[in-house]
Amino acid sequence: MILDVIADTLIDAIKLLPFLFVTYLVMEYIEHKAGDRAEEMVQKAGKFGPLIGSVLGVFPQCGFSAAASNLYAGRIITLGTLISIFLSTSDEMLPIFISEQVPVMTVLKILGVKVVIGMAAGFLIDLVIRKKQYGEAEHEHLKIEEMCHHQHCHCAEGKILKSAFSHTMQIFFFIIIVSFVLNFLIGIIGEESLSGILSGKQVLGPVLAGLVGLIPNCAASVVLTQLYLEGMLNAGSMIAGLLVGAGVGLLVLFRVNDNVKENFKITLMLYVIGVISGIIIETAGLIF
Repeated sequence: MILDVIADTLIDAIKLLPFLFVTYLVMEYIEHKAGDRAEEMVQKAGKFGPLIGSVLGVFPQCGFSAAASNLYAGRIITLGTLISIFLSTSDEMLPIFISEQVPVMTVLKILGVKVVIGMAAGFLIDLVIRKKQYGEAEHEHLKIEEMCHHQHCHCAEGKILKSAFSHTMQIFFFIIIVSFVLNFLIGIIGEESLSGILSGKQVLGPVLAGLVGLIPNCAASVVLTQLYLEGMLNAGSMIAGLLVGAGVGLLVLFRVNDNVKENFKITLMLYVIGVISGIIIETAGLIF
């Protein structure tokens, strides 16, 4: 059984390798050419920050959520803009969807939902606060290459091919591990039983998926996306986890923002918004 599981896992993962590499190659090119302009747009967005932040955040640029944390620590962007970026960040979901050849309309619907929720939450938070939070003092400038160093993705070394290859292999091994665990559990428990445990609860599903989303690296989005593609996670639970997942953004926030109490409040806010959104989607029976 073990040999069969290993063989199936490797075959499935190897099939994804070229798609992942091409996807990350394009993403690295865009990041190196447009990453700075994207950050400048958010800084100048003012009251439209949640709109621009949620749209830009949906594209998985390495370090963008981390950059947003740094900008918020200096009060250059509002709390609403920060939350909108965190909620819309798709991390590794998009590359995996593309490599798995998920229908374009399905991908666009999922990204659209994340953008709308991020935008709405961001505007509402800024409205409640009634005050944009701009920087009044100097703050530590955490460069993108330093942010990426936390994930060892080498995104800022200036070598697009090396960065794309490094990120591809990193996600490739994540996929192998997740796929092996899934295949092993399916073999022991049975696909129907496992699916029932993970996706049969309208409230518990999003709650648990949200906790997975709090894992501060790409592992969370890989796990959630793979579970969804395997049919073991409902749309609402997947959305909940992916909304909560902010990549390394939360880690950087705790590093550069001295108000630890505020950081925990932001984390809780992110989790609550993601879980409630997931429960609503589950209750409404929405599918993508």
